[in-house]
Amino acid sequence: MNYTLRQLRVFVAVARQGSFSQAGQLIGLSQSAVSHSIKELEGEMGIRLLDRTTREVLLTEAGEQLASRLERMLEELNTTLLDVRSYGQQRSGTVRVAASQTISAHLMPQCLAASQHHFPDIKVLLRDRPQQWVLQSIRNAEVDFGIVIGPLAAEDLECEAILDEPFLLLCRQDDPLASVRTVRWQMLNHRLLVLQDYASGSRVLIDEALRLQQVQAEIVQEIGHPATLFPMVEAGIGISILPALALPLPQGRPLLVRRMEPEINRTIMLVRRKNRSLTPAAEVIWQEVRQQATLLTKQRQIRPAF
Repeated sequence: MNYTLRQLRVFVAVARQGSFSQAGQLIGLSQSAVSHSIKELEGEMGIRLLDRTTREVLLTEAGEQLASRLERMLEELNTTLLDVRSYGQQRSGTVRVAASQTISAHLMPQCLAASQHHFPDIKVLLRDRPQQWVLQSIRNAEVDFGIVIGPLAAEDLECEAILDEPFLLLCRQDDPLASVRTVRWQMLNHRLLVLQDYASGSRVLIDEALRLQQVQAEIVQEIGHPATLFPMVEAGIGISILPALALPLPQGRPLLVRRMEPEINRTIMLVRRKNRSLTPAAEVIWQEVRQQATLLTKQRQIRPAF
């Protein structure tokens, strides 16, 4: 049978009111529209539901059976739809987010503070892990979404770029490159480098930049945690390349950063499973992270950090 929800609602209204005109006033339809809807429903069901006279409208026996059952079903349907709508507006619960280490240390604190202020009923749990672990935890649905280093080629993930930032040179204040305002990549030729290892999403990008710029340098140390770069460079073991998000430098250390030419950027990306909806709470935190990245970009345009 090809009947509509509207026809069923009209029928219940007529059964309650005992009048086409009163039912029409209740649901916002004309008397003729109500009458037409009832005729269509009776035609689809192949049975008369109402007996009409000049003074009243009476339910037939079939109409009484339908009305008694249908009224409860429509009330249950309406309650279900209201419950789903309420869920869609929910701003509470727990949201699990995974991020690579530099992002966790330098972007996520602002995001967590803003989320706590704007959505106090949402608890955000941050997992600070290497990039490959972050991606795997997204695929395994262990977290709602993640923030990683891009560009990223993954057909099973949905990615959104939220921030571009340049790679910078990190050196001691007494290094020969400290006197150069903007360092060309070729100036790194034959230098000793201390870099993060391949657990970092940045390492592959740095390797590619060195290759494209035809830089021949010796990588003397590969570090797991980005904070370890600073004491390594300070000790004179080598110079380093780090993203702008790793700033500011630790206070009181004889270190500085320099822009590099040509500018080569990495991209910060929000990542979630493809074709899977976020919970309402996770969706607002996703939007909050995006907003904080936009604010960070504007702040750097006004007050460059390097």
